[in-house]
Amino acid sequence: MADDDPIDVVLIGGGIMSATLGTMLHALQPDWSIRIYERLGEVAEESSNAFNNAGTGHAALCELNYTPEKPDGSIDITSAIKVNEQFHLSREFWASLAERTTLSGPDLFINSTPHMTFVRGADHVDYLRRRWEALTDHPLFAEMEYSEDPQVIHDWAPLLMLGRDRLEPVAATRAASGTDVDFGALTRGLIDTLSSQGAELRVNTEVTHLKRERDGLWRVRARHLVGQDRHEVRARFVFVGAGGWALKLLQKAGIPEARGYGLFPISGQWLRCDDQEVVARHRAKVYGKAQLGAPPMSVPHLDTRIVNGRASLLFGPYAGLSPRFLKRGNLLDLPLSVRPHNLVPMLAVAKDNFALVKYLLRELTKSKRAKFASLQEFYPDARPEDWHKQTAGQRAQVIKKDAKKGGVLQFGTEVVTGADGSIAGLLGASPGASTAAAIMLDVLQRCFPDRMAGWRSELTELVPTYGTLLSDDPRTARKVAERTAEALGLTA
Repeated sequence: MADDDPIDVVLIGGGIMSATLGTMLHALQPDWSIRIYERLGEVAEESSNAFNNAGTGHAALCELNYTPEKPDGSIDITSAIKVNEQFHLSREFWASLAERTTLSGPDLFINSTPHMTFVRGADHVDYLRRRWEALTDHPLFAEMEYSEDPQVIHDWAPLLMLGRDRLEPVAATRAASGTDVDFGALTRGLIDTLSSQGAELRVNTEVTHLKRERDGLWRVRARHLVGQDRHEVRARFVFVGAGGWALKLLQKAGIPEARGYGLFPISGQWLRCDDQEVVARHRAKVYGKAQLGAPPMSVPHLDTRIVNGRASLLFGPYAGLSPRFLKRGNLLDLPLSVRPHNLVPMLAVAKDNFALVKYLLRELTKSKRAKFASLQEFYPDARPEDWHKQTAGQRAQVIKKDAKKGGVLQFGTEVVTGADGSIAGLLGASPGASTAAAIMLDVLQRCFPDRMAGWRSELTELVPTYGTLLSDDPRTARKVAERTAEALGLTA
């Protein structure tokens, strides 16, 4: 390809979103040229890194923030169903790639790990029981188990019960079909395959500017961070999957659809245990009840995490405030993102979320002893010498305009696309990585609507239930779960 020839697809950011979209587009249009830009020396080193994210394989099996309690006492499972459906799409996508040998060694990135919820106190026990009753009425959650018996909970996850007062009311749910996902390994596998099939990966290269030209193409300006060499390329389609830096690039692109958006950055830390005697006694992901005022991504959990074949335990995350939009971002990220069009939404969010800011500052200033006490609420017999601090990834939550409040803080992901579909970007965080396939299918629909009919056959090869809902057909749901489990080497 000559230097002046336009590239069909430019992907900015070497994370799970770019890897997923690039893989889909190559399968749909193998003749298209693809270039991936990553500002760090390796791909998957920010939010997609295994120790930077929750790694849960979010399926709403254990995360209480997806099942809020309504004023009348009933449990709203709408979000749980949506997230579970979306995660199944990701599993189908990965299974199809594994069957094609496009994605080798699925055990390197996904492993069967039960998902549990654990609560203490009579009120929380009552809530969890009602949540379980509401979820198990739905076919996607019918196999979830529930118990208030300390011995049963001990059998599921011994560390939760060792040293605990046996008179304290406790309850837990368990979904044996849960998974642990190393999104870093998955991303590297996808991008390695793309590179072997002709895609070009440029690491240590930061995209500094995007400009729309009169002919509809995008001029992408980038610089190599080692040699400081600069270059420009023209692209027919640009996807900005740069985590927290996606906003600044969409702002530079000047598309009106990005107006009004801001970001609220939240930092995090884990406590990590690598002692294999301790790790061997807790093969599960256990989520609890969030503290009052805590953001959803800070719900405490004691997780088995399998990275490069070795299991560790993580507890946290302990949230805090940082002006950076990426873990390796800039201290000026937040102030430099302020524009006249997003100032009102950002000020409105600051006013309406003062309690959240106070909570994050309190978490940031917690002593080591206080942080460890939070772990001991989950694992009473935990010993400080078995655990060390691990810095988590940075989360940049979406701020958007709101007609009534001026602006709202959104805990989720937001796809922003240009009117003509030639550019798209992703803002926000959880459940992001776990629902990457569903999000990228949405990007395809928004940006290439005239091609979707022609792509339909290949899309249903990649994701057999694309365009349908598993919850509408329990028999199909069971078959899909069995097929993906077999292809990915999981317990069905």
